[in-house]
Amino acid sequence: MPIEIARVRPDALEPFFRANEREALRTFYNFSVVWHEERYQLAARDGETIAGGVQIRVAASLAQVETIVVLPEFRLRGIGRDLLSQAADLAKYYNCHKMFVAVPHASPAQRFFERCDYHQEAVLPQHTFKLDIALLRKFLL
Repeated sequence: MPIEIARVRPDALEPFFRANEREALRTFYNFSVVWHEERYQLAARDGETIAGGVQIRVAASLAQVETIVVLPEFRLRGIGRDLLSQAADLAKYYNCHKMFVAVPHASPAQRFFERCDYHQEAVLPQHTFKLDIALLRKFLL
């Protein structure tokens, strides 16, 4: 009987992945993987107003900056830099050796991260929305 490929509900494969992922990761990386994955959020507040926030994902000794937002009226005050700094401290606490982020290449976002000591590792041509995407990293340890 031929194998059938079918689309499933988003949660349908959770038991399958839970039962098989550790062995698949051990085979993929060629060593036993202790996989810890969490998302963390930090907020910058001005009284009761949230001026900005950052969300990072920590997994496999890496921290990914998934989202960073500072409201326009609070920009150019160092809030974004402070959010990244606090996120880096949190990532170091969880033994991450580097943080990374994907941003449009040659964009204001790339220049911001470079001013925060991130360095370009690669450019993915026509990656997201057919834009070139820069992968930036900052070593923590």
